[in-house]
Amino acid sequence: MARRHLVVSYDVTDDRARARLSKYLLGYFDRVQKSVFEGEIAEDKCAKMTADVARLVDQEQDSVRFYTLCPRCRAATDIVGTGTYVEPEEGDIVL
Repeated sequence: MARRHLVVSYDVTDDRARARLSKYLLGYFDRVQKSVFEGEIAEDKCAKMTADVARLVDQEQDSVRFYTLCPRCRAATDIVGTGTYVEPEEGDIVL
């Protein structure tokens, strides 16, 4: 099954919507900063996750970005400070 490594960042104005989005994204990814998540997701689950996120936010005021990182880009990622690298998980993941 094909997998995609994503970085998801958001700017959500409403506290409750931000909390719901954060909790939802924790079901898929690791939190790497307060409003940034990173991890791998199966291609067949990506469209559903994106649609769910679209329903959770106010599309007139909020912004959610999905960045796909190829293996070469992941290897070239630098972190300054206390961050940690998110490694791809081994084996199948059931969500």
